[in-house]
Amino acid sequence: MLPLNRKIGITQSRIIEWYQRYDGKVYISFSGGKDSTVLLDIVRKIYPDVPAIFLDTGLEYPEIRDFVKTKENVTWLVPEKYNREKKQYERYTFKEVLNDYGYPLISKEQAAFIQEYRTTKSEKLKDIRWNGNKSGRGKISPKWRPLVDAPFIVSDKCCDVMKKRPAHKYEKETGNYPIIATMADESAQRKSNWLMYGCNAFDTKRPTSRPMSFWTEQDVLNYITTYDIPYASVYGDIVEDQSGKLKTTLCDRTGCVFCGFGCQCEKEPNRFQRLKVTHPKLHEFCMKPKEEGGLGMKEVLDYINVKSE
Repeated sequence: MLPLNRKIGITQSRIIEWYQRYDGKVYISFSGGKDSTVLLDIVRKIYPDVPAIFLDTGLEYPEIRDFVKTKENVTWLVPEKYNREKKQYERYTFKEVLNDYGYPLISKEQAAFIQEYRTTKSEKLKDIRWNGNKSGRGKISPKWRPLVDAPFIVSDKCCDVMKKRPAHKYEKETGNYPIIATMADESAQRKSNWLMYGCNAFDTKRPTSRPMSFWTEQDVLNYITTYDIPYASVYGDIVEDQSGKLKTTLCDRTGCVFCGFGCQCEKEPNRFQRLKVTHPKLHEFCMKPKEEGGLGMKEVLDYINVKSE
């Protein structure tokens, strides 16, 4: 395993390669989370004027939003939906996305398979999604087949609508190319992409730099403590556990607060149980039935046997 200073050096080299390839027409995708906070620090130590974007989905912890406001040269982007009656674009809320597309549950892959099975007119695709292809892949897990008949919709489209579309629009308008803080150990898909394209994916449909792909969470926490860089208060303190590994005393992840991807794999207290303790008003809004003005997540979580409080 490479030491932190070596990883920093490699990441700096990848950033410089990216910057030079596109003559400085690059930007940082800054979520306010600890990973992108480290990325922002590394990039701006080399190129102080590189702009950043923050995708204001309305799904962030308030502490994350407050932290993002402390950073300069950050453009806030919001998801939009075209209102045909008013002939103008309006903010697209998470609640509207749930109504139009469905809940993000289990994993992006499984949610996509479930959504395709429910909506496709192709009997061949339905058979693959139920029984798998010749290799037995591409199917809905037997455990999650009941979601096909659930009284709510499941989909993987939320991230596309709320994050990717605004980012793609920004890229088209500015001509800037993204630098993102995703890491290969976060998912099998990200590891596969990294092994296939490397940190700087120059030759893909959407060229993207992921110069921290080979980092781990321990590297990120080590960087923050070693260089004493500010980070969002929602994480709490960074301390050592009994094994000597670093951990945060409050939240360990700060993605979309109401996202259901992977929640079925978490030990208790899960993300929603912790949310009730740390942010009771957000928890109440999340769990309240839709007809009462909430997001209706309690019904959804009950259906997949995940405790909501």
